[in-house]
Amino acid sequence: MTHRSYEEFWPYYVAMHSRAATRWVHLTGTLTGLALTAYGVARGRRHYLAALPLIGYGTAWPAHFLIEGNNPATFGHPAWSLRGDAQMIRMMLAGRDGELDEIARKWLAENR
Repeated sequence: MTHRSYEEFWPYYVAMHSRAATRWVHLTGTLTGLALTAYGVARGRRHYLAALPLIGYGTAWPAHFLIEGNNPATFGHPAWSLRGDAQMIRMMLAGRDGELDEIARKWLAENR
């Protein structure tokens, strides 16, 4: 799928995470990776920097295949997917998961 802007990509990205379980796996993997990375930096262990992508993608990608039944948006749009993941996680942490459900439902109804 071709997108001309991040704003156009965002609803698609949310739709590719239409199930709450997928979003929560993303959140858990990202926060765990960030925590291990921060720990490593604080302890002067540079090799811990690898924790973020390994744990982040290592949890997110299987969620797409096993829960959503789709391919991660990262494969086609890596930079926008990273930005979308950060936006999605911020919304979840702010208690706006229902809003993500609505964005996904609307995109899927219009595009499937």
